[in-house]
Amino acid sequence: MEPIIIVLIILVVLVFIALMKTVQVIPQASAAIVERFGRYTRTLNAGLNIVVPFIDSIRNRIDLREQVVPFPPQPVITQDNLVVNIDTVIYYQVTDARAATYEVSSFIQAIEQLTVTTLRNIIGGMDLERTLTSREEINAALRGVLDEATGKWGIRVNRVELKAIEPPTSIQDSMEKQMRADRDKRAAILTAEGIRQSQILTAEGEKQSAILRAEGEARAAALRAEGEAQAIRTVFESIHAGDPDEKLLSYQYLQMLPKIAEGDANKLWIVPSEIGDALKGLSGAVGNFGPMGGAKLTKETPRREEPPID
Repeated sequence: MEPIIIVLIILVVLVFIALMKTVQVIPQASAAIVERFGRYTRTLNAGLNIVVPFIDSIRNRIDLREQVVPFPPQPVITQDNLVVNIDTVIYYQVTDARAATYEVSSFIQAIEQLTVTTLRNIIGGMDLERTLTSREEINAALRGVLDEATGKWGIRVNRVELKAIEPPTSIQDSMEKQMRADRDKRAAILTAEGIRQSQILTAEGEKQSAILRAEGEARAAALRAEGEAQAIRTVFESIHAGDPDEKLLSYQYLQMLPKIAEGDANKLWIVPSEIGDALKGLSGAVGNFGPMGGAKLTKETPRREEPPID
């Protein structure tokens, strides 16, 4: 009985192994390459698949999702003979599992080497300054070359990114000094421009203030002149309306003489010749109102000019 039991156990194990090899479950977004006696037979897609046990074998399982592969820094020489280290990142996706398995031995290594050679060709035609400022151009050119070359491998390159571009240390120091000098230059220019603008605004304000002040003074002078003219006109009209005689005018003239002599600056006083006429008129007016009533001067008193008083 024991040999029979052992045989049955061996048969059950073989059946279980055969079932396991017969039923193949492929995850979503994956594919499997099936070979029969070492020859490609078919590609298993996602889901439950049946294969012939011990005859068919799974050669390779491939992930069909988009993959991200970073490559280590690669030294590249620019057109102006400077060595820069460039880090690249490749976004690719397997579109044909059969081609990715049989057309190239290792598509990851092939993509890496193709990226390095293509990058050296592109950077070799650019100087350092253009290399640092033309990442989009480099990415587009690199992606175009890689996508065309990897198409026959069943690979589609979706995007290529330059993660870092590192020039030599000496060049970095020179670039930092240049950027610092440019920042200092821009700061000095902005400061000078601000001072210039401030001076222009100050001068413009002073100009406007002077113009307004001059206009105000001119307006005030015009108003004063107009007021004085109005006052003179009013006085003249009052005098004209009062019809003053010569005697009243002579009396007013004598009253104004002391005011003419007032002031510390009046060191020289010249008695005008008209004072005699004023005195004569005033004396005539006093004579008319005197006790005699009718007494009048019959002879003119000769006028005598007073010498100037120092």
